[in-house]
Amino acid sequence: MRPALISGGLAVLASMALVLPANASGEHAAFYTGTNLTGTKSAVDLTNRECVNIAPQKSATNISNSEIEVFFNADCQKGRPGESSDLYYVLGSLHWGNYPFDAVSYRVR
Repeated sequence: MRPALISGGLAVLASMALVLPANASGEHAAFYTGTNLTGTKSAVDLTNRECVNIAPQKSATNISNSEIEVFFNADCQKGRPGESSDLYYVLGSLHWGNYPFDAVSYRVR
């Protein structure tokens, strides 16, 4: 009886493994006007690899295989707001974050 139970359990796990990739393909990313993913949500176009200027955003989520470069100046210029430096943020795959300054542009890697 025990081998039958193990065999049945393995069959269930195998069928779940086949289902997971189909469900995981729903990649998405979004910015939010408030911290901790609150406020108005704005979707990110993960297929666009160009710089995108956006209204000021305080947080974001990234449920995708892509990384998103987040900038605190327009036109994907690095630096603190209104200043030039090497400061920017990379929102990694399967992460979320709050920003020290409002995000105003981004680029999908």
